[in-house]
Amino acid sequence: MIWGEAVIDAPGKITVKKSPVEAPKGALGEGAYQAKHIILATGARPRVLPGLEPDNKLIWTYFEAMIPEKVPKSLLVVGSGAIGIEFASFFHTMGSEVTVVEVLPQILPVEDAEIAGLARKRFEKQGIKILTNTKVTKLEKKSDSVVATIDDGKQPQTIEFERVISAVGVVGNVENLGLEKVGVKADRGVIVIDGYGKTNVPGIYAIGDVAGPPMLAHKAEHEGVVCVEAIKGLNPHPTDKNLIPGCTYCNPQIASVGLTEARAKEGGREIRVGRFPFVGNGKAIALGEDQGLVKVIFDKKTGQLLGAHMVGAEVTELIQGYVIAMNLETTEEELMHTVFPHPTLSEMMKEAVLDAYGRVLNI
Repeated sequence: MIWGEAVIDAPGKITVKKSPVEAPKGALGEGAYQAKHIILATGARPRVLPGLEPDNKLIWTYFEAMIPEKVPKSLLVVGSGAIGIEFASFFHTMGSEVTVVEVLPQILPVEDAEIAGLARKRFEKQGIKILTNTKVTKLEKKSDSVVATIDDGKQPQTIEFERVISAVGVVGNVENLGLEKVGVKADRGVIVIDGYGKTNVPGIYAIGDVAGPPMLAHKAEHEGVVCVEAIKGLNPHPTDKNLIPGCTYCNPQIASVGLTEARAKEGGREIRVGRFPFVGNGKAIALGEDQGLVKVIFDKKTGQLLGAHMVGAEVTELIQGYVIAMNLETTEEELMHTVFPHPTLSEMMKEAVLDAYGRVLNI
């Protein structure tokens, strides 16, 4: 461990300046260092939009939202990606009156539109107010509240909230690393890499959030393993971002992997779509969790599983089954011949596959 602020001087060479934070015992300090391989893993930080700058007190990023001094009576969440929706769901459960504002027409924009639509209905039924095709144009801070100007393109309105969470995305920590000096390519705030973590400059690699979406811990860990194994000459499979599951930990849970229905169609594929509702599953009914949906998308010609999308109880635990299937290039026939245990929520995964081919049993 070398404790300090590092800048790349050239491939294989870095200079470390002293850190204002005290070094752990045994760590090396400032100086010049050389290494054949340099991996950048500097992560990301919350994106800041003009007029919505966080102040760590009234206007929060996800950092402050994790450690609030109190649960606000009213809360505005700007942005409805995974982070925004997770905090909206959490604070609503804790008693806050929550409003979510999203500039796009769909909440959870990276998710399948049908799944996002069902999730929205559940959130709104719980009492969360959701405004899409709407933007927050101004935040005026008071002593212990914020007045937000909200514009839906028709009639701007001002509403007062006790606290605001800005959840408008994240941006990679690419500054002050010397990337421009050595010519490492970055695009829209993240470092460009191949499936092995290699940048365009030999000997310099990047992994995790600084290397672009999906910005997820399990993606970062996998990229790290692949990168180091490639450096070692172990010939790993390159990271396939299409096989990385995404999970949103809210109520109801949302989980997905692969192509959405819209993206599959945009790619010119002929597809088969299967669906199975939670209300048709005995375990879901017994749990009192009968609202939800499992959706799968297959290539009509080859039977390849292109994507899987779920909303409902414990779907973040179920999605790995489809991830394994896609990684093994499983076809619909193999899934239909797999025996799933009864009574379990996982039965819905097979039923959705059967539905895509007109063979569903329990509807």
